[in-house]
Amino acid sequence: SSDQALLLSVGLSVALLVLLLLSFILCYLRRRKRKGQNQYQELPSTIPSLPSLSSAPVILVSQGSWATLVPIPSTSPPKRPQKSILSMFSSGWYPVGTVLAGLYSIPLPLNEVVAPPPGMSTRLCFSVEYRYSSEQLLVSLLRLGNLPPRFHGNVTLVELRLLPDDRRPRQAKARGTGPDPEFNDSFVFQVSGRCASRSTLSVCVLSVQQDGKRRAVGRVLFPLQGELGQAGRVLWRDLETEEDTQCSELGDMLISLSYSSSLQRLSVVVLRARGLQLLTDAGVYVQVSLQVHAEVVKVKVSCVVKAESDPYFNHRMTFKLRPQHLDEACLRFELQQQSDVCSGQKPPTPLGVLVLGPFMYAKGPQLQHWMDMINTTQEPIRLWHRLNRVT
Repeated sequence: SSDQALLLSVGLSVALLVLLLLSFILCYLRRRKRKGQNQYQELPSTIPSLPSLSSAPVILVSQGSWATLVPIPSTSPPKRPQKSILSMFSSGWYPVGTVLAGLYSIPLPLNEVVAPPPGMSTRLCFSVEYRYSSEQLLVSLLRLGNLPPRFHGNVTLVELRLLPDDRRPRQAKARGTGPDPEFNDSFVFQVSGRCASRSTLSVCVLSVQQDGKRRAVGRVLFPLQGELGQAGRVLWRDLETEEDTQCSELGDMLISLSYSSSLQRLSVVVLRARGLQLLTDAGVYVQVSLQVHAEVVKVKVSCVVKAESDPYFNHRMTFKLRPQHLDEACLRFELQQQSDVCSGQKPPTPLGVLVLGPFMYAKGPQLQHWMDMINTTQEPIRLWHRLNRVT
């Protein structure tokens, strides 16, 4: 009986100990739960009331000509704004202003926003922007206006270069045909601000026929000096074409150039001249000199033709020139009139001079012609050039 009493007392002690332990655990859990409810109770909102969005200032983020301003509706914001266009400052939330819809939606048709100026000349529409932070020149090519009827059914291509150093042209293809083909393409030139201000943007417009042959429509030469600070402007420039009848003071000369790197051969064709200021009835001819640095390597003379204001030569000549000398060589064309037979053996009279070559010797159309010859292997490139006075 003494053993039974001992076992009973031990069992009661263990049961009491378990009950105390369970009571302690329940009390601990209740206290932890109450503490969590006090810690995460909802705080009162500290968001100040928003001013009217209709009176918010407009912040312009672009100067594009086809971007339109669309105001944000002045509706009351919710307790916790989620979709409102707001800006957060240290004191709360405030509205930014309006949205430039042109940045987030499809732009309006170009016919409505960049209509060409009046006139019948062929014009190019583009814009130029220089980003000083990244040293990038962004050229946006938009459209052509008043393309001549003979080119309406052809594919229109445009080649862009940054003269004088850019040899690799950027090319764009028009999206459609007709008198006003559209492009809507952008090109980036990586160039320092110093070099960009001294460069010229060259845009050459080509018409591709059904047989694949290309014909030059015209070109635009746009000097960038003084234009880099006018970002976002839509510019219209007339194309310089071969059909321009306006002659320079001394006249013009039509020259064709082609180069074959495999044959190391420079081919020159003196085609014709126009608007010459002749002094006598003696015949005229063209003397062509190939010069490398300051040394005259070869001199050739065209045929002598009758003294006319618009003479035709159609004389072809070739020169040996290595590819490594293309950046060091130039061609000098000197139009001369023979001395009068009755006046004795007098030297010929110079009527005008023209130099074609890289940027060391030429600029403008004369430089562009040389660069086109280098980049268009074995294909003749012809262009009108004005004559200058012989110095």
